[in-house]
Amino acid sequence: MIIQSPSLHTQRVLERTARSRPGTGALRSLLLLGGCSVLFGVGVAHADPLPAPSFSGPLVPNPNPLSVDAGPFGSVSVTGQISGIGVLQSHATDAGGIGNRDGFVDLSNAQIEIQTTQGPLQFYVQAGAYSLPSLGSSYLQATKATDQLFGPVPVAYAKAMISPELSVMVGLLPTMVGAESTFTFQNINIERGLLWNQEPAISRGVQINYAHGPLSAAVSLNDGYYSGKLNWFSSTLSYAIDSSNSISIVGAGSLSRNDKFSTATPLAQNNSNIFNLIYSYNSGPLTLTPYLQYSHVGRDDRLGINRSADTYGGALLVKYALNKEWSLGARAEYLKTIGGVCGMDSNCTPTNLLYGARSDAWSLTVTPTYQKGVFFARGELSYTQIGRLEAGYGFGRDLNQRDQVRALVETGILF
Repeated sequence: MIIQSPSLHTQRVLERTARSRPGTGALRSLLLLGGCSVLFGVGVAHADPLPAPSFSGPLVPNPNPLSVDAGPFGSVSVTGQISGIGVLQSHATDAGGIGNRDGFVDLSNAQIEIQTTQGPLQFYVQAGAYSLPSLGSSYLQATKATDQLFGPVPVAYAKAMISPELSVMVGLLPTMVGAESTFTFQNINIERGLLWNQEPAISRGVQINYAHGPLSAAVSLNDGYYSGKLNWFSSTLSYAIDSSNSISIVGAGSLSRNDKFSTATPLAQNNSNIFNLIYSYNSGPLTLTPYLQYSHVGRDDRLGINRSADTYGGALLVKYALNKEWSLGARAEYLKTIGGVCGMDSNCTPTNLLYGARSDAWSLTVTPTYQKGVFFARGELSYTQIGRLEAGYGFGRDLNQRDQVRALVETGILF
C-alpha cells in the first residue's frame, strides 16, 4: 500500500487492504457453503494449533481450536478473533468517517476462519469485519474498510497437496511481500508500518509452494494490488541457517501495463517492482527481524506516470517475552523516495509514492502486550516524522504538519 496525498493516504490504506476484495464469486460461494455446513456438523473435538492465519507474535492463537466432523468435508477447524480498538492521535487527517477525529473507538476484528488441514484437497476461508490501522495514514473505520477494501471474505483459497513437499493454492491469497501481515492480531504491533504501506496485501491468483529441509520457496501468478488482471509474478526463497537464524529473498512485479485505478489498486504501485531481503533471529524470549525493501515505478506516459520513481526503506521489528503473559514489541523504520519530479515541465504530473515526490519519513512504535488464555489486551505508542514534505501532502486538517503521534489500545479474544 502506498501512502500519498491526503486522499491518497486513505487510498493507500484502502489499497493495501482492499487488494483482495473477492471477485471470484463461484469459488467464494463454494467455500462459504462448505463453511456453513461445518456449523451444523457433529462430533466437536479439539485439534492442534493451526498454520493459518499466520501469527508472528506476541499474540498466539488458541492452542485448542474447535474441530468439527463435517461429514464429506472431514475434520473442519473453526477459529476467530473479536477485538476492539481505541485511538488518540495528533494532527488527524480528514478522510471522512471517524478517522479525522482526535480520538475514537472502533472494531478492529470480528472474523472467523474455517479450514481443513488434512487430505489431498483442503480449503481455507476467512470472513468477517476488520479495520487495518496503518501509521502515517488516515484511519478507515471497520465498516468502510470491510466494504471498500477486501470485502467480507478477505482470504479464501483451495489447496491441493501434490506431495508432502509440494502444494498448489488457488484463490484470494496473502502476499509474499514484506515482513508484516495484514490484520492487527497477526503482528507485533497494532498498526502496520511505512514499508507495509508500499506493499500489496492480498491478491487473486495461483501459488505453488515447495519445502524440503531448511529450504522453502514459492512462486505465484496473481493480480498484484487486486487489479483483476493476472499480470504479476511473485516469488520467495527462504533458508533456515539453523534453529535461530533464517533469511528470505522476495521479489514481485508487474509483467505488463495495467491501467486499472481504484481505491484498491494504486496505479503507480500496481505497475511497479518490489523486493525484500529479510533476516530473522529467534532465540529464547527474543526475536529480531530486520529487513530491507526497494521498489521501482517506471515511466509510462500512456498510463499518466510521467516520471519514474523509487523507494528505499529499512525496518527492524523486535519482540521480547517478559514472561508467559507479558511481552514487548517494537518497530523502527525509515523510508525514502527518489525521482518522480517534473521540474519546469507544466504537462507533467509528479509521481508521488509517499508524502510527495522525493519525500522521506521515519517512525518508531512500541507495543506492550498482555495475553491470558484467549483474552488479550495491548497498548501502543507510535510516532511518525516526515523529513522532506511536499506542500499539501502532510498531516493535519491543513495537510501541512510534519509529524503525528498516536496512542492505541486493542483488546479482545482469540477463540
